[in-house]
Amino acid sequence: MDNPFDIVFNDEYVVVVNKIAKLLVEPSPKGERNTLTSLLQERLREKVYPCHRLDRETTGLIIYAKSPEVQEKIMNQFRDGIIKKKYIAFVRGRMRKYRGFIEGKIIDNEGSRFGEKPKLAKTYYKVLRDFPEYSIVELIPFTGRTNQLRIQLAGLGNPILGERQYAFGKDFAVKFRRLALHACFLQFVHPVSHDEVNLKVRLPRDMEEFTFRAKDRNK
Repeated sequence: MDNPFDIVFNDEYVVVVNKIAKLLVEPSPKGERNTLTSLLQERLREKVYPCHRLDRETTGLIIYAKSPEVQEKIMNQFRDGIIKKKYIAFVRGRMRKYRGFIEGKIIDNEGSRFGEKPKLAKTYYKVLRDFPEYSIVELIPFTGRTNQLRIQLAGLGNPILGERQYAFGKDFAVKFRRLALHACFLQFVHPVSHDEVNLKVRLPRDMEEFTFRAKDRNK
């Protein structure tokens, strides 16, 4: 596996990586050996603890702690809404409004199967650019529900390109080979120094190349 992640921040307490697509953060019940966590531990030669998750197909920034104590502090920041995250998504069609909030109670497919109750989810969105068949959207979630962005965008009628759980492949006029979602920005308070940390990464190559092709198609 070539370059499954890049380290973008690393000190004695915290490491933040930019992960590629198709890589699990932690093993599923199938017991995969190569996960982001296992590969990171192998590179650093020390144990690390994920503080949140990204879907297998989602690329971008994810925070790891180097001790359970630091992990708890960072996870508390997530629970308290201190950490700010931004995503870029390619979504089907054009949004009805160029910016706004998506708010309401949601539940993911797995939660429904286990009888969980829907929970309130809130996301701010802004259209960065739109084309006839898809739009580039910036997303800032204010809550951290499972599959929040995927469910909310599908509910608006603008599912993320490559979506297979909350939309049908036949409904997309343009195709993307995976879920077109990228965690591009993280802001958090360092759990030891208490300094504000701001990290930003560019789009992965497949999403960049897709936008170039879209520009060519629409000349």
